[in-house]
Amino acid sequence: MFRKRERKARVLFVDEKNDLVSQLAEYFTREYFGDMYEVYSAGPKHDLVDCEMISVMYQRGEDIRRQVSKDFRDRDHLRDDEDYDIVVFLRKDVFDEWAGRTPWQGKQVLCEMGSAEDFDATDDLELANCYSDLIDRVSRWVKENMDDPGRLGSMISA
Repeated sequence: MFRKRERKARVLFVDEKNDLVSQLAEYFTREYFGDMYEVYSAGPKHDLVDCEMISVMYQRGEDIRRQVSKDFRDRDHLRDDEDYDIVVFLRKDVFDEWAGRTPWQGKQVLCEMGSAEDFDATDDLELANCYSDLIDRVSRWVKENMDDPGRLGSMISA
């Protein structure tokens, strides 16, 4: 007898430009839990995916070159119906500005992860280490929190 397949939880990761942290969260969620989630990322502003992050990821054996930066109006890469179960804001300032006025149906979670603006590197090696630390932080958060959709539900901020 065949069982009806359950729908994957739909998650949207949001940061300012969708150039770094939300890209990492989308990538790692898809890599680790792609069977559980339909995953997206976006930001209110459009930019390019951070080239330094792409380089550091590639050196670590992770190919993130296919990731695309999306703004909130991108209908080529985001859901047309804007129906997400969980929207994870990765920056407090973006959460404060957008959480109360988004069109998304999902519950909203704030999880401040930091950004490249926080880096205090003085040379290329230190910069690569800053990126590597951020990548590790996002990967660890995804592993610890995305393995159970119910855990995300307990983090609801708005």
